[in-house]
Amino acid sequence: MRAEYVNSFYKAIKEVFELMIDIVPQRSNMRMVDSLVSNKDANVILEVKGNLQGTILFSFPQDMILKMMKIMSGMDVDKIDSFASSALGEVANIIGGNALTNLAEQNYICDIAPPQIFVGEHKALSIVDEKALQLTLTTPIGEFDITISLNENQSE
Repeated sequence: MRAEYVNSFYKAIKEVFELMIDIVPQRSNMRMVDSLVSNKDANVILEVKGNLQGTILFSFPQDMILKMMKIMSGMDVDKIDSFASSALGEVANIIGGNALTNLAEQNYICDIAPPQIFVGEHKALSIVDEKALQLTLTTPIGEFDITISLNENQSE
């Protein structure tokens, strides 16, 4: 996994969280994983196509999602409903778009598919061909993971 892939997503996450939620996530832990696995309550998958291909998985605990919804909408939400799911998908979509803009500055031209949102416990959402990098980020409202599995597209 190339550093510029990870750094592009980390930079995008920091910018989007600071702008939309007024918090700055900090790196807490980084590790290699064999599959896209999550034990969190809400997960968003972004598929990347183009010069790079692969999958990005965002995984959040429910209490963090509810706090994010309160900050972003001003409304108290007591469960991850369709409004919260949609907002979470949009946050991930914006992060993905910003990260791909960062990567375009390094001559990687990519697109993302619409986000897939999974609420509830999913032990293995997808198996990847190669190892993925899981980055845990800590914020004042909770801890979440982003798992990055990107490779250069050999057919491009």
